[in-house]
Amino acid sequence: MEPAKLLKAIIETAIDGILTIDNRGIVESLNPAALKLFGYTEEEVIGNNVSMLMPEPDKSSHDDYLHRYQSTGEKRIIGKGREVRGLRKDGTTFPFRLAVSEVQYDDRTIYTGFIHDLSREKEAEQRLKEYASELEELVEERTKSLKKMVNALSEAKEEVSLSLEKEKELNQMKSRFVSMASHEFRTPLSSVQLSSVLIEKYAEPYDNVHIKKHVSKIKNAVGNLTTILNDFLSLERLEAGKVEPAFTPFDLVKLSEEVTEEMQMIAKEDQNIIYQHTGLESMVNLDQNLLRNCMINLISNSIKYSGEHTFIEFNTEISDSKCTVMIRDNGIGIPQSEHKNMFQPFFRANNTGNIPGTGLGLNIVLRYARLMHGELHFESEINKGAKFILSFTK
Repeated sequence: MEPAKLLKAIIETAIDGILTIDNRGIVESLNPAALKLFGYTEEEVIGNNVSMLMPEPDKSSHDDYLHRYQSTGEKRIIGKGREVRGLRKDGTTFPFRLAVSEVQYDDRTIYTGFIHDLSREKEAEQRLKEYASELEELVEERTKSLKKMVNALSEAKEEVSLSLEKEKELNQMKSRFVSMASHEFRTPLSSVQLSSVLIEKYAEPYDNVHIKKHVSKIKNAVGNLTTILNDFLSLERLEAGKVEPAFTPFDLVKLSEEVTEEMQMIAKEDQNIIYQHTGLESMVNLDQNLLRNCMINLISNSIKYSGEHTFIEFNTEISDSKCTVMIRDNGIGIPQSEHKNMFQPFFRANNTGNIPGTGLGLNIVLRYARLMHGELHFESEINKGAKFILSFTK
């Protein structure tokens, strides 16, 4: 096939639109794809100014731009490419990616425009935005509902102190309520989490900052709700006497390094967890799952109540007589007047502000420690951080 015929065949069958104009902006040729995009016939376009295919304000300014380029060489689209809108014959507009190249041919200048229709991509992007917005609204609704349940649970807890008889009755009601609420919310929360991951994956080609922002908000909200549910389930199992420690030998250093790596992933910006072990031994005989939960809970608190650009100390020590785990931070600290209430369920210090939390974590850690025949101690001053020490007799 002759080169000229081959080139013509390629242009005629191209998926994207291709048109050429002269140095005055007059259309000289269009391929079938371009004619289909704009809804014209060749006779209706060829010989007319290309601005007929543009909505305002590009329509009025196109000739000025062409003259300015020819006079100054200043490029806005030529050799660069840009996203613009096109005007169809029926008056509707559509988005497309325009790339223009300048060609010297037979002692004259012509400009070739390559048109890639973006309508489907824009529609898909809009659907993703709408879906992300719907998911965010769903999470907000679930959050409000769960907060109502948490408030109801807190009110029920206050009433427990009125009498021993009421305490038994309310504890039974609370267990049923927590179990029901937790199981009711786990399935929709899992669906929301999965959907947010899928949205993030499908939205990757568009690199849209707004989608990433909203997906991140959804993930954070789901994470906070999951933490709340886990705290309530742990408390319910403890109070129902369903937690039985399983003492088995395991490597404390290996466990601590795994926890450090896991928690570092959720730390704030430039917030570093520094782990160190003291002692020649590394094997202990405790319940590995319970100890892991204690470590994660305490380190999570340090992350939450400490600022960015800080460090968290995480130390373990095995001596001849005992095993200790220490977590220290430089966060907001705990007021001295509230030390006596720190291990009470649902209690939160008055300086926590809007930092999310249930007030159950330290109570759960203390009870897990005691199930393993250990103790939990702490030292803290307001604005000077806090130190928590788990100790177990060998």
